[in-house]
Amino acid sequence: MADECVFCAIVAGTEPASVVWEDSLAMAFMDLRQPNPGHVLVVPRAHIADILELDDHTGAALMAGTTRVARGVARAFAPDGLNVWQSTGEAAGQEVFHLHLHVMPRQTGDTLFRPYTELPPPTPRATLDALAEELRGQLPEEA
Repeated sequence: MADECVFCAIVAGTEPASVVWEDSLAMAFMDLRQPNPGHVLVVPRAHIADILELDDHTGAALMAGTTRVARGVARAFAPDGLNVWQSTGEAAGQEVFHLHLHVMPRQTGDTLFRPYTELPPPTPRATLDALAEELRGQLPEEA
């Protein structure tokens, strides 16, 4: 357990949480903030600071749990839509530095965040191709 990590304390059972689901690699619990009922966090049991540290095996378990929770949220709360997101680093809004995915039920007109304040214009294909080539050269074989 990382010192002072509230999510590690939740995983260890030393801090309270309203647990929704768990297995040997991941768990899900209700977020303390509920702008719409059903906001859930899905975390790896191991202390992993962010997605850049995530290994493929734990990542697969985390995504499987997130999918399961999202389906449950959809059934339980009948939202108009769902957001699933993860933030890495302060610039992206990460507050707890233990990897976590948010499953957020959405209602039409709820005024919660939108990915863009204004929809950017499409990027030219040549630029997209150059970006893809640059990125392909930096992909690790496995995490």
